[in-house]
Amino acid sequence: MPGYTITYFYLRGRAEPFRLLLSDQGQPWTEDVVSARSWLQGQYDKTPLLFGQLPRLRDGDFALFQTSAILRYLGRKHDLCGSNMQEAAHIDMVTDGVEDVRVKYSKLLYENYEEGREDYCKNLPNLLKPFESLLSKNNTGAGFIVGPKISFADYTLLSLLLDHLELDQCCLQSLPLLEAYVQRMCARPQIAAYLKTEEYKKRPVKVNLDE
Repeated sequence: MPGYTITYFYLRGRAEPFRLLLSDQGQPWTEDVVSARSWLQGQYDKTPLLFGQLPRLRDGDFALFQTSAILRYLGRKHDLCGSNMQEAAHIDMVTDGVEDVRVKYSKLLYENYEEGREDYCKNLPNLLKPFESLLSKNNTGAGFIVGPKISFADYTLLSLLLDHLELDQCCLQSLPLLEAYVQRMCARPQIAAYLKTEEYKKRPVKVNLDE
């Protein structure tokens, strides 16, 4: 029976929330890895890509593009979209907030890393503080980012936080609820198992342009 296939670069990046979600939900997938070199040199056939972009998710014969759309699709399919309209709206809000930070993070990695890293890390608590605030209003910060059960927003937020902990391992020290949140999420059995895999450990946070 056909399953999920993630088409993306050899990179955590925008596809990592899908991997965390599928791992936690016990769903297997395969990786269709695109060479960064072939992509940049125009050797990769982008014709099948609706917007000329990656990632792409295949669910059997069904193909879907755009990170948020893929997250929402997987959320609907695996009951990860909240219990009512208000929770669903907050889940969308968190996902959009994560995207805002990820854009800044990507710009740092690829445009201004050496000169900009120190200032970025100094400002990082301010970028992440809204998530700390949201968490504090949900079960006093002891649960998930929205509502009483896990949602697709938790996976994209966790991915963002793990990336930033690699950038600065102390970045959550002033945000104790988020720090505890990462520990809880990473202790979920299926996620814990995934994070121990060599595939996860070796997959970089920045694309290697020589591959």
